[in-house]
Amino acid sequence: MGELNLDKAEWRKSTASGDNGQCVEVATNLPNVVAVRDSKNPTGPSLIFTRDEWAAFLHGAVEGEFNV
Repeated sequence: MGELNLDKAEWRKSTASGDNGQCVEVATNLPNVVAVRDSKNPTGPSLIFTRDEWAAFLHGAVEGEFNV
């Protein structure tokens, strides 16, 4: 996948997040991908996932597949 332009990304974070700046933000409005970034560094790098990868991650989180 080439360089992805995130200028039109609509970033959001969980409503359960506080205002401490320790959050991740997700953009789901981009074609075919989901972008994730650190709210403390909004101009830093973003992780890019396919929609299928993101769906698998969310499923795993809901099912308790990850040690946290």
